[in-house]
Amino acid sequence: MKIYRFLTGPDDASFCHKVTAALNNGWHLFGSPTYGFDAETKTMRCGQAVVKDIDGVDYEPGMKLGDY
Repeated sequence: MKIYRFLTGPDDASFCHKVTAALNNGWHLFGSPTYGFDAETKTMRCGQAVVKDIDGVDYEPGMKLGDY
């Protein structure tokens, strides 16, 4: 099974650490990162999709994908 997550966060080191942690847990970058202005908080936000192949597990909508 292939699983997908979209990581988001503020434009600071915490976002880079979030993506780095995912990569070190076997996730792979999927597509280009995104970058946009959050008008409500008046800050820049980042996003990055990641995917991971999991063997022996069937997808269920209630899964917590971050546990993999």
